[in-house]
Amino acid sequence: MIDTILQLFTPWLLIMTLSGVCLGIIWGALPGLSTTMAMGLLIGLSAGMTQEASICFMLGVYTGSVFGGAISAVLINIPGTPDAVPTMIEGHQLAQRGEGGQALGMAIAASFVGGTVGIILLVTLIPVILTFALNFKSWEMFWLAVIGILVSGSMAAGTMPLKGWIAGWLGMLVAFVGLESIHAVPRFTFGSFALFDGVSYVAVLIGLFGLAEIFRTLPSKDVVAIPDKVGRVIPPLRILAKFTPSAIRSGVLGTFIGAIPGAGANVASFLAYDIGKRRASPEEKAKWGKGSYEALVCAETANNANIGGSMLPTLALGIPGNAAAAALLAALTLKNVSVGPTIEIDHPGLIYFIYGALFIANVMMYLAAFALIGPCVKLFSLPRGILMPLIIPVCVIGAYAVKLSIFDVWIMFGAGLSGWLLALFKFPVAPIVLGVILAPLADENLRRSLFVFEDKTWGFVASQWIGTILMLFTAIVVIEGILRDMRAGHVIDNDAPLTGE
Repeated sequence: MIDTILQLFTPWLLIMTLSGVCLGIIWGALPGLSTTMAMGLLIGLSAGMTQEASICFMLGVYTGSVFGGAISAVLINIPGTPDAVPTMIEGHQLAQRGEGGQALGMAIAASFVGGTVGIILLVTLIPVILTFALNFKSWEMFWLAVIGILVSGSMAAGTMPLKGWIAGWLGMLVAFVGLESIHAVPRFTFGSFALFDGVSYVAVLIGLFGLAEIFRTLPSKDVVAIPDKVGRVIPPLRILAKFTPSAIRSGVLGTFIGAIPGAGANVASFLAYDIGKRRASPEEKAKWGKGSYEALVCAETANNANIGGSMLPTLALGIPGNAAAAALLAALTLKNVSVGPTIEIDHPGLIYFIYGALFIANVMMYLAAFALIGPCVKLFSLPRGILMPLIIPVCVIGAYAVKLSIFDVWIMFGAGLSGWLLALFKFPVAPIVLGVILAPLADENLRRSLFVFEDKTWGFVASQWIGTILMLFTAIVVIEGILRDMRAGHVIDNDAPLTGE
């Protein structure tokens, strides 16, 4: 274990981690470029790296981009990433009072605390989860994959879980294209040999979160005011100490929210923001929404702690905690790394390497953030009409680099157009990614289970108690989602006239 961790301090891996962090911060700071978009597009860069360098680079991008959204949120009132919206509400109010630099300093400190809390809980909890997960056989893994897709759809779609589930099943349908894994029977290939190898999930990921976002934001003609200076950045120690309890509470909350598939950093930041307001003193509560440092700390701590939380199901169960974790899982798969209950058996020492890489990335994020605030402010002046077209070649290179296939570039364009159309009709795209990633797991384990249960009674199936519990949980998720959809009035009334209203 010690040798594995010491390996992280080799100059090349430190450079790769720092490069990922800096790219992530700059990417996250630019309005409209999300964490998942950064992770998806930069997979192409990691494809040619060694396994260790790829992990360090991608974790650096993940850590940096989650914080980066706070820079534009505070300074120009535009959240660089969706989870920076609460930071924008409070931080920009502080910036208008001439405290933008101090607000960013608090955001940097809170991000570091959140990342640290998330890593500590990850290291503490993952042995327990791994021990429990070793009892999972094919039947349990099938239901676990189904639950991951269902919960992701429910969380991503808000009051319309049916749309989230449809998006998840679309992702599964895409993953079923190609030769199936047990008998090598072609499925949905329509006679095309190019589809025999399946659809590249990396190309789908880049299209959904890269190209689709460009299609969506390019027509915007918004002009933002760029501040000339940000003022003092390092906040006083007394303010940091004052909000330490709020930071720790929000960090724990953000970690556990991150462990729920599909919840994401935006759910964590909003929930921590809301709970923080409820727990705040009357004096501080009066500042909420008008420039509260405590509110900013709650939001930024939670969304960075979400990183460690999202790694819990990703590493222990092979179920991505969110779309960004799905991108990281895709990068690991390119290096023939199989995460899940047997990760420590199949790849001895790798999990400790990931712990160390996360911690080093968190420290580098803290140091690099102060240095990059100024350059990021300059980047805000770049017109969106110039910025977005510049990202298109990055999308093409990222899709092409994985298999050196032009066909994957066309897949990427198709996924981008589909993602844009789905967004127009209010379908979330994150469940599609989880569907693409988890469908092979669900498909292969279901058919293995059917072989095992072929001559068995229903009593034998029910005796698999973990699988039975997961089945009941699946039913609860479905029933709760349908009831929520009905309460919101989205379920179609079959007795209503077909007027198109």
